[in-house]
Amino acid sequence: MPRGRGKWRRGRCGRPKIPRCISNPPSVSQLSPTSLSRGEVGLEPIKMFYDEYEVLRLIDYLGLDQEEAGKRMGISRGTVWRLLQSARKKLVSTIVEGKELQLVEDEKIETEV
Repeated sequence: MPRGRGKWRRGRCGRPKIPRCISNPPSVSQLSPTSLSRGEVGLEPIKMFYDEYEVLRLIDYLGLDQEEAGKRMGISRGTVWRLLQSARKKLVSTIVEGKELQLVEDEKIETEV
């Protein structure tokens, strides 16, 4: 049996997730198009995490740059960029495909009060 990391490694891969500061959690938990009837089958909702929502709010709504958004959330600019790309893709998918968008909390989120 080969030794080392490779495919035989068990457990989590990569570094643990750094807690992110969310200064303004969303006031709603889901958004759905009015054309979506409640009985439609096969439309899996799209899940957006609070940190993705916060990045959208800071950059697209408040107009901050990625560096300032990263400082406010306690994460790097690269992580901000990845979260922003993911959040924008999910938001556009919701609009184009007419799916429900659910805002869900991740386990590593610190909410400021």
